[in-house]
Amino acid sequence: MKQTIMLLVVLLLVSCGQRKDGKTTGSQRMTTEVLLKTTPVKNQGHSELCWDYAMLATIETEHLMQGDSVNLSPDYVARQLLEEEGNRLFLTHTGRISLRGTAPMLIHLIETYGLTHYDAFHGSDDTDYDVICRKISPLAHGSRSLEEFQQDLSALLDNTINAITPRVYMFGAVYTPLEFAHSVCRDDEYMAYTSFTHHPFGEAFPLEVPDNRYYDKFMNVPINTLMNIIINNVRHGHPVCWEGDISEEGFSFERGTAILDKPLEKDVQQERQREFESHKTTDDHCMEIVGIAHDGRGRKYFIMKNSWGTGNPYHGFMYVSFDYARLKTIGIVARRQ
Repeated sequence: MKQTIMLLVVLLLVSCGQRKDGKTTGSQRMTTEVLLKTTPVKNQGHSELCWDYAMLATIETEHLMQGDSVNLSPDYVARQLLEEEGNRLFLTHTGRISLRGTAPMLIHLIETYGLTHYDAFHGSDDTDYDVICRKISPLAHGSRSLEEFQQDLSALLDNTINAITPRVYMFGAVYTPLEFAHSVCRDDEYMAYTSFTHHPFGEAFPLEVPDNRYYDKFMNVPINTLMNIIINNVRHGHPVCWEGDISEEGFSFERGTAILDKPLEKDVQQERQREFESHKTTDDHCMEIVGIAHDGRGRKYFIMKNSWGTGNPYHGFMYVSFDYARLKTIGIVARRQ
């Protein structure tokens, strides 16, 4: 059933937050065409875990649309990554602890360490992952053995996040974390896509962004094909995990909208490439695409579930214009057809 909400669309310019023609924008009627089921909006807090939250949200919606009920734990994944990062730092004494990543990295981590549901494992509202990362470095440099370090790290993570239990209980069934992960997501269930011209279309390549730490390959397709993949998936009841640039002035969580403040060039494929090569388009953030809407002028928007809490006009959701997504998408992860 179509739902109608009011959307205040504001286009910012560099100067005073006004449009070039000097006119202020008014309320416009936004009509929801498709809206998939979601779990409650979460808050990643002081962390770099948007990829974790967005990809788990995508898996959750996929199950909700099939009639299953599942609410997964980003904190469980984060804790496992912190242990992996800590062991690397102790053994190499190089680099720093980082929780950055891309959406496909989530699949690797749950294939390796398993998963649990949110009620079984989650941190507190004041869990500060930046502080935790800073505390691990002196532990790694001060421990005399790997065993000693792992014991100290486990105690730190127990106290600051939560203690891990070896079993997952759900609906009367008992799983190991790996068994539970395999029950909600197969390693071949999703596929990553991107759209850039420095590699041939129709071939997969490790996307050259700093957060692609596992060198995951993204299938390269023309931008119109990528947009159609998103649209077709959502219209057929399948969510999509989105990675892209949010540094544009037209992106505003406070307003709940992301709108380009300039028209797209005729050759948007080359415009995308120029902005990527000049670092005007960067891999800043991940969200889950769960719907499609249009405004009174017929302009299309993706409805995206964010992970910054519910403190915006749409209770944590964002309306991202098709033009914004067409120019500023770095990559997507969609259900393999």
